[in-house]
Amino acid sequence: MTFLKPYIFKSCLMLLIAGVLMASCSQQPKAEEKEDAKTEKPKAIAEGVTLTQSQLDAVGIRLGTIEQKNLKSVVKASGQLEVPPQNKAEVTLLMGGVVNQVFVLEGQHVSKGQKLATIENNQLIQLQQDYMSALSNLAYASKEYERQRELNEANAGTGKIYQQSQTALQSEQAKVSALSRQLRQVGVSPESAAHGRFITQIPVYAPISGTIGKIVIQTGSYAEPARPLMNIIDNSKVHCDLVVYEKDLFKVKAGQQVYFTLTNQNNREITGKIYGVNQSFENESKAIIAHAVIEQATKSNLIQGMYVSALIDVGQQLATAVPSEAVVKTGGKEYVYYLSKVGADTDKAEAGEGTSGKAYVFEKAEVVTGVTDLGYTEIKLVKALPADIKIVTKGAFYILSSENATGEEEE
Repeated sequence: MTFLKPYIFKSCLMLLIAGVLMASCSQQPKAEEKEDAKTEKPKAIAEGVTLTQSQLDAVGIRLGTIEQKNLKSVVKASGQLEVPPQNKAEVTLLMGGVVNQVFVLEGQHVSKGQKLATIENNQLIQLQQDYMSALSNLAYASKEYERQRELNEANAGTGKIYQQSQTALQSEQAKVSALSRQLRQVGVSPESAAHGRFITQIPVYAPISGTIGKIVIQTGSYAEPARPLMNIIDNSKVHCDLVVYEKDLFKVKAGQQVYFTLTNQNNREITGKIYGVNQSFENESKAIIAHAVIEQATKSNLIQGMYVSALIDVGQQLATAVPSEAVVKTGGKEYVYYLSKVGADTDKAEAGEGTSGKAYVFEKAEVVTGVTDLGYTEIKLVKALPADIKIVTKGAFYILSSENATGEEEE
């Protein structure tokens, strides 16, 4: 038995070595698989978004080219709403006095000729007395002139007295006319004064229709001549004064359409038309004022002083453009998608379905957009692309969504 011990030991040693070799061989493929996985993962991540033909057909993605289109050209301007001088008024007096009564409130709408207030003035009585006296003198001068004319025609009088009577008549006529005009200016009827119906209160009437602004008088206060008592503004004729700079000066003309955005009114849009352009610069700004009338201003509830942004339609120009649906916005920037590569559908090939299927790789290019007209948007490419490049004209938003979803999964 002793002679078998070396043999048994040798056999056990050989079995142990074989077991170690088998264990190392069984672990080697796993390490290789891990290494292969590390090298294959980046290959699966391609630049852009890859879609198959079936995906393109399912969502209706269409391809086209960047085109040259005649689009409307606009000039950007800003300004504020104004009211013409004939549509705003300050109510003043030619003859001062004590305020007897005020009939209106601030913000109230008044019509032209409506009584606003009354002013007490004792000098008004003297003016009416002077008018009555002038009427009496005129009547006497008229009769004297007729008598001297008849005598002169009958050669019974002298030419000198006749001429004096004629001069006196003309003088009295001028005096009556002047006093009558003064009475009308302060709101007194000359006919009433002629019949002795004197008044001591000066009525104040609205010179235009509109809305009462600031009232600076009150009952019992003294209203001085030529100082405003209140103001009236009629916003129904509000227009816009737009600031146009020198580089755009010769593009802007009367009759052009204008699209306004009310800056502080939730960007509400209104339309108008240029009716006049100033021919001198405003101060040192090297800018001119273009005046635009606003369509349906009375229905828009517009007020003098509102700030606006405007686009003035100055005609058409040839521009690089794409369908408006081709432009997508993300991250505060705008892009178009273009076809960068066409390859075989690797998923079909691995499934044993042949390589007839195609895979389309799309990348996005940043653009700066301009005007939009007739379903097209003007673009300027931040980085140039080949002239014959194919872009996505329909379904670009689907590609953007797919790209965003892929990015979130990778994260």
